[in-house]
Amino acid sequence: MTHTEIILLVTAMLGLGLFCHYLDAKYQWQLSAWFYGKPVNPFKQAQQANSQTPAQKDAEIAALKERIAVLEKIVTEPAYELNQELSKLCR
Repeated sequence: MTHTEIILLVTAMLGLGLFCHYLDAKYQWQLSAWFYGKPVNPFKQAQQANSQTPAQKDAEIAALKERIAVLEKIVTEPAYELNQELSKLCR
């Protein structure tokens, strides 16, 4: 093999590997795992690592709503508005 053929072969292999990783990322085809010999089912969709149950999502939403309510109370207090006006005058 000549140097050109070796360079083309290595470039083609790298390109194929990058294309497989792209397909894995976009469509979850798990081609890279198949090439590396990992026992995966390519027809089963991969579950996301940050998947939450509906109960966890509801609890997080409730906690965030509570935080928003507290912040609204702080911002609408007359003392907070007075402090903001004083801060503007000091600048």
